[in-house]
Amino acid sequence: MAHRAFQALTEGGIDGLRVEPLAARLGVTKGSFYHHFENRRGLHLAMLAEWERLGTSQIIDEVDGAQADPAKRLRALAQRTFASDPFTDGIETGIRAWAATDEVVASSVARVDGRRLDYVVGLLRDAGIPKGKAERRARLMYRALIGEFIWRTAGGPASTKRELDEMTELLLNDL
Repeated sequence: MAHRAFQALTEGGIDGLRVEPLAARLGVTKGSFYHHFENRRGLHLAMLAEWERLGTSQIIDEVDGAQADPAKRLRALAQRTFASDPFTDGIETGIRAWAATDEVVASSVARVDGRRLDYVVGLLRDAGIPKGKAERRARLMYRALIGEFIWRTAGGPASTKRELDEMTELLLNDL
């Protein structure tokens, strides 16, 4: 159900998450929808939790499980998060647009952004970058990622592996 709800968000914005059209899209009755979710807000909260699980927790677990070296983990994180995926791009841009009009969503986005930034700061610190530089560089990387989602959603080309490797080297270089 989450996949279809995210698809509705990416295609129609928050209006795509109205109960009747979404139930029709899912091929269920309104009653069946309300069996799974108490109300529309219940769906919203479930979507935000799933977005955090798939787009943050699962990625952190994958990266941490694949590499011990912090520099290699940062490279793996860049390759994983900047990977071209129109569905993920749409979810990220859709949720951020939604956050502009909904305080609960904005709060969730701020919390997820903080968690993601803290993770990158930790990788940079573990790689020997001083705290202040690590925080600034993490913000730069994260802003580049958000820009990447928007860029690709508007039809721009994805960053190449070489570009991502160069970005990672710049982030790790103790200038």
